[in-house]
Amino acid sequence: MDRIRSMVAERPVVVFSKTTCCLCHTIKTFFCDMGVNASVHELDEIPRGREIEQALSRFGCNPTVPTVFIGGEFVGGLSEVNSLHLKRDLKPMLKQAGALWV
Repeated sequence: MDRIRSMVAERPVVVFSKTTCCLCHTIKTFFCDMGVNASVHELDEIPRGREIEQALSRFGCNPTVPTVFIGGEFVGGLSEVNSLHLKRDLKPMLKQAGALWV
């Protein structure tokens, strides 16, 4: 958990992902199209990625990827991000975290 907290504290938007996951690709593309430079951690490519995935599961992330943190706070997965976007809550959240300037 401490490792996840330190990874999440490094950048305004952090995405835990897997290179083979289509939902992960969708959320990474979504943030990129918005102009958000998210820090992406590909759990199937980084050392101890499996351990991080297990910790995300214990943290309450289900499924474990994609998992999004904004401003150090757990947001959820693709459904939760889409829901925030549709409610027009996502952009203000990204601006407050310093991930979006316009």
